[in-house]
Amino acid sequence: MRIGFGYDSHRLVPGRRFVLGGVEIPFEKGPEGHSDADALIHAIIDAMLGALGAGDIGAHFPDTDPVWKGISSLVLLEKTLLLARQKGFFVAQVDSTVIAQAPRLAPYIEAIRAALGKALRTGGENVSVKAKTNEGMGFTGMGEGIAAFAVCLLMEIEQRETPSPNPLP
Repeated sequence: MRIGFGYDSHRLVPGRRFVLGGVEIPFEKGPEGHSDADALIHAIIDAMLGALGAGDIGAHFPDTDPVWKGISSLVLLEKTLLLARQKGFFVAQVDSTVIAQAPRLAPYIEAIRAALGKALRTGGENVSVKAKTNEGMGFTGMGEGIAAFAVCLLMEIEQRETPSPNPLP
């Protein structure tokens, strides 16, 4: 098994969709970024890449590459999951915390867990999403941005060996 930790944050600006964990949430501001700026998925991607020892999200999906402009972070998560599978791992569990003063995230947590569980091919029961405010402190508490932390547990895919024609006694 391997464990990785991830973090991401984005400034909130008017005129952008607010997408978190692949779920669109009605709000007057949205996270600024090259992709859809889904801070939660970006933190999960960094946690997965950390567990794989494979760098960070910027190395795989640089904001200087127009290919990733406006892309859904779910697509980036799919590509990261494919990399994990190619290296012989699957996602066993994700634990995450999102920090935002607004919008209120509690009504969307179960939909986010379900969307992430489906995208990660692990099921919502293996994805934990917690929402916190910063009690009015710092950039998240003042409503200027959003931040997310994630831990990911990857497990090695069991290799089924072909029985040897001459097994040892």
